[in-house]
Amino acid sequence: MGSLTGNTEYTARRFFRGSHPNLIWEPVPSHILESHCSHFLGEMLIKIHGISMTWSRSKVATLPLQFAAVSRWLKEEKKVNIFVEIRVKEELLEESQYFNFVQTWEKDEVLLLHTKVDLVITLGGDGTVLWAASMFKGPVPPVVPFSLGSLGFMTPFQSELFKERLQKVMAGPFSITLRHRLLCRIIRDESKDDRPIEEPILVLNDVSIDRGMSSFLTNLECYCDNSFVTCVQGDGLILSTTSGSTAYSLAAGGSMVHPEVPGILFTPICPHSLSFRPLILPEYVVLRVQVPYNSRGNAWASFDGKDRKQLNAGDALLCSMAPWPVPAACEVDSTHDFLRSVCEGLHWNLRKQQSFDGIREI
Repeated sequence: MGSLTGNTEYTARRFFRGSHPNLIWEPVPSHILESHCSHFLGEMLIKIHGISMTWSRSKVATLPLQFAAVSRWLKEEKKVNIFVEIRVKEELLEESQYFNFVQTWEKDEVLLLHTKVDLVITLGGDGTVLWAASMFKGPVPPVVPFSLGSLGFMTPFQSELFKERLQKVMAGPFSITLRHRLLCRIIRDESKDDRPIEEPILVLNDVSIDRGMSSFLTNLECYCDNSFVTCVQGDGLILSTTSGSTAYSLAAGGSMVHPEVPGILFTPICPHSLSFRPLILPEYVVLRVQVPYNSRGNAWASFDGKDRKQLNAGDALLCSMAPWPVPAACEVDSTHDFLRSVCEGLHWNLRKQQSFDGIREI
């Protein structure tokens, strides 16, 4: 029995009902984070002693109304304290002085955010979940993702039913999906001892290395646990979690993988080889992608579609499985939610039914 977030004010424990991991709080969670929309101005952290919420203005006019409804219900019915980023608090107060009760945190407190929050609530799409997860540089509180978008593989809950769903989640127990993250480090050529001189980056979906604006093919040397694997020549390479298998990796020809399968997807982008097929590697390996000294151009790395960094000749990217997964609440269970998202979101294996000769027997 132990705390998922390191918060000593409550204890969380996982247990297994059949094959599905479940989570229960003892006592009821005291801190919650909520996040809104894929194009947002920031996050809002709400505390039951704290719930965290992220919110942004959207092209959809009803989005601020949804945010207001959830935050008002959490404050008035559940008696929670709400924390938001400074800029979000300013936006909220411009909307209404009613939101005077929201609080914020300082920049130097980000590393301790997991000690202030017990539960994360997101309202938006998969991008909102990615953003909320990126705020936590270590352990992540459980995430309850509500859908406000048109296509989502991580957002099983409908926002219109937020009261019923949150009541059930906060009462516990509920099934969770442990979504693995990748820990990425950039090793610059000038680093003599092969140690990273930049902060590590955590990604929930994928890290992609591409040729950027260069007209030359990307040339990348790939190593697995210090053993040479291959040289990628093409538009680039995607290293993905299994949660990210339905994102960029899928578009590049990678497999769709259940998010709780521990592994790292190794997917080339438009390789200049007919035999270069994607791989799925075990979760315990360390991958190293290096730009060789004889490369005709630089490469660019993107982490969950942002934080783009240039890789020069001699620079390398180290990638391994992070020790802090993102526990995401399920509507039913992990497998049911995954298969439903694939069938409904991608119309997987949808085809016209073939007609039969004669009369069918019933």
